[in-house]
Amino acid sequence: MAKLIYSTIASLDGYVADRDGNFEWGVPDEEEHLFVNDLERLEPAAVARMKAAATRDLAIGGPALAAEALRAGLVDECHLFLAPVVVGGGTPALPGDIHLGLELLDERRFGNGVVHLHYRVVG
Repeated sequence: MAKLIYSTIASLDGYVADRDGNFEWGVPDEEEHLFVNDLERLEPAAVARMKAAATRDLAIGGPALAAEALRAGLVDECHLFLAPVVVGGGTPALPGDIHLGLELLDERRFGNGVVHLHYRVVG
């Protein structure tokens, strides 16, 4: 069965956009953009059916949709790109009302200070 992967760019304090909806600080440079594009080449009942039928891994984007899939236990892996900035509030990258166990599978640093963390959801 295919994996469902959530991938997002977030501030170090865990937001995909600040209180004003601004996310300019998260725009990737060329190196990070190429990495994200390569990575991406890889609603509860509908997503579960898609995962079961898929021959390749599926990616999910956007914190609201990802939160629903995380709550439903459908996300297998998370790719978090943490930008070297603290925005102090806004749209959270991960929902605050669930508990997830995560196993670190890989990490990578980029020249612009962004850190990629690749986790498997374990519970």
